[in-house]
Amino acid sequence: MKIAVIGRGLIGGSLAKAAIRAGHDASAFDKGETPRVSDADVVFIAVPPSAVVDVVDSIAPDVRQGAVVVDMTGVKGFVYESLKKYACSKRFTFVGGHPMAGKEVTGWANSSADLFDGASMILVPYPSCGRLVLDMLEALFRQLGFARVVFTDPAHHDEMIAFTSQLCHLISSAYVRDGLAPDHSGYSAGSFRDMVRVGAPDPDVWTELFTLNRDALLPVLSRYIARLEDFRAALEDNDSLRLHRALETGVQAKGKIC
Repeated sequence: MKIAVIGRGLIGGSLAKAAIRAGHDASAFDKGETPRVSDADVVFIAVPPSAVVDVVDSIAPDVRQGAVVVDMTGVKGFVYESLKKYACSKRFTFVGGHPMAGKEVTGWANSSADLFDGASMILVPYPSCGRLVLDMLEALFRQLGFARVVFTDPAHHDEMIAFTSQLCHLISSAYVRDGLAPDHSGYSAGSFRDMVRVGAPDPDVWTELFTLNRDALLPVLSRYIARLEDFRAALEDNDSLRLHRALETGVQAKGKIC
């Protein structure tokens, strides 16, 4: 299969390398280059969120008949609405995508063919998308190393990503800014490492992601703050029963998910 990847960052580079590892003919193009998409069977768009719509619009006239275009942006609502005009395209099929994999580092130099091994790939197709296209994409992503492919709608995707990813980055970013953090050596272990792991997200990329997904992220963040406030109130009142009850509720909730 002929695959074109637009974007030579961590995700784009890893997609290209994983495709080559799987035996496909893959090429990756950076910003400023003219991508060769006219003979590609599949085109992956792995650029910053604000650039996705413009990139798809710019390549649309050159995408070959019957090809499939998949974006890799971490927020799906605005992409879904902006590119709905291609849902009924007679020339190519557009499908929203989001690979659930990454690293704390970015760029082509840090990309790798095994980045997606065992990961989940989320696809957000339009209702008009045929099953034949989705079956092809599912098979392709499994060849690239993904362990599962999840199909959903843009609203549910954005709500879940707000909770499982974006909230975690916000919490970690706030946590590492505490004045005690620089003195952690000798006082920290696994809990500290887990909390700080995603505490330094790329400000340019994540400001876009948080802003574009604010409608889904704000309710998730507000509920989390309310639970923290419950802990603080229990401590301020020296209410051990309330504190114990909150911790017990957390234990029960964790038991339901893992």
